[in-house]
Amino acid sequence: MTGRLVGKNCLITGAAQGIGLAVAEAFLREGAKVIATDLQADKLKDAFADRATTAQMDVTDVDAVNAIAAAHPDVNVLVNCAGWVASGTILDGEPADLQRGFNINVVSMTNTIRAFLPAMRDRKDGSIINIASVVSSVMAAPNRFSYATTKAAVIGLTMSVARDFVTDGIRCNAISPGTVDSPSLGDRLRAQGDEAAARAAFVARQPMGRIGKPEEIAEIAVMLASDEASFMTGSNIIIDGGMSL
Repeated sequence: MTGRLVGKNCLITGAAQGIGLAVAEAFLREGAKVIATDLQADKLKDAFADRATTAQMDVTDVDAVNAIAAAHPDVNVLVNCAGWVASGTILDGEPADLQRGFNINVVSMTNTIRAFLPAMRDRKDGSIINIASVVSSVMAAPNRFSYATTKAAVIGLTMSVARDFVTDGIRCNAISPGTVDSPSLGDRLRAQGDEAAARAAFVARQPMGRIGKPEEIAEIAVMLASDEASFMTGSNIIIDGGMSL
C-alpha cells in the first residue's frame, strides 16, 4: 500500500463486479475507507467480507440513496460506476431501452450526487468520479444508440456539476473507457451466439489489439480521487486503447 487515499471516505456504486469492483479494490489498497454498494448484496459480501462496508442500494431509488447518504455523511469521494448497456439503433431499439438507460446511467448519478454533494460542499472537500464511455459524445459505435446517448449525457452532467461547484471545494470528473473485460461484456458476447467471434470483433476495435482491464480504469479513478488531481475538474479522461483515434 502506498497510501495515496488515506483519509478518504469513498462510496462506490456498482461495486459488485467489473470496473466498480476493481475501483473498490484499488481504493482499499491505497488506504481509503470504502463503502461498496450494489443491488447484488451477496456478491458484495463475497467480494469484501470485512474489508469494506457494504450496502445494498438501488441507484434509481431516491429514498434508498438518501438513506445511504444519511448513514455515511463523511463521504468525500463518490464514484458512480453503476451502468447498463443497451443494443440497437434508433429504429430497432425499444423506446423503453432509452428510458431505462437514462434511469440507470444518468438519473442514478443525479440521485447520488444530489445526496452526497451538500455535505461535501459544507466541508469544501469532494471528488466525484463518473464512469462515462468513449461511445458517447466522443465517438459513435454501431448499434449503441441508447447507450451512447446516455453516456454523452454523463459527460455533460459531469461538466455542469464541475462548473457549478468549482468554488466550493468540489471536483467532478469523468472517465471514458473503451471496451473493458467484465462480466457485463461477457454476457453480451455470449448473447451474440458465437462468443469467440464476437470477442475477436471487440478486440479488433482497439488499435492496441486488446481489450482493457478493469484494473486499468481503476488506476485512473485512484488518481482522480487523490490530492494529486486537486487542480483537475470537469475533465473527461479517455482510456480506450486508441479506439477513438
